[in-house]
Amino acid sequence: MPTESRLALVRRARRMNRILAETYPDAHCELDFGTPLELLVATILSAQCTDKRVNMVTPVLFAKYPTVDDYAGADRAEMEEIIRSTGFFRAKTNSIIGMAQAVCEHHGGVVPNKLKDLVKLPGVGRKTANVVLGNAFDVPGLTVDTHFQRLVRRFGWTEETDPVKIEHVVGELIPKREWTVFSHRVIWHGRRICHSRTPACGVCPLAALCPSYGTGPTDTAKAQKLVRSGPFS
Repeated sequence: MPTESRLALVRRARRMNRILAETYPDAHCELDFGTPLELLVATILSAQCTDKRVNMVTPVLFAKYPTVDDYAGADRAEMEEIIRSTGFFRAKTNSIIGMAQAVCEHHGGVVPNKLKDLVKLPGVGRKTANVVLGNAFDVPGLTVDTHFQRLVRRFGWTEETDPVKIEHVVGELIPKREWTVFSHRVIWHGRRICHSRTPACGVCPLAALCPSYGTGPTDTAKAQKLVRSGPFS
């Protein structure tokens, strides 16, 4: 099989992006939030946890801690109890309180809107920072979560396994203005059709362009049974 040229890869990647846009016209962040602070907290909670579970917890959390000062001075035991069901609740409590204290100390109580500032906050890596930048501040960013990493490798766009390297590779294939919504499209596709163990290849709209076609069942009826719909539990 001939090696794909750089131009051919770019064209294929952008065609796949257009198909994903047609398939998931409503793709969006599935975490509920109203402010940059709420999204930052929700994204910290989403580590090793479903968005559905986070959305069940955050209404109580947001009501109890409406400001960054409230988080910064929170009672750890009370916060841990509220977020317990999201898993790793002690570490997440440390991250949220530490994040809030840093925002108060270094940013005047306002969540920063620059990547270099966000990643310095406790509990905030590039993935979390890009979620906040793209969805709360409209600053384009790629959310390289586990779904994203798996899919772009399956697409044959990269063989990289390091999230930062993947972010840079994909950033050169997809127009910057679409980075945020493209991330949502890929994540939605990963949750609904291109599953980790058994992707629903037989009903995948990207089948003709995907070198991994056949990883899962290609029979339409069998594949259709694998398709999931949100919200995800």
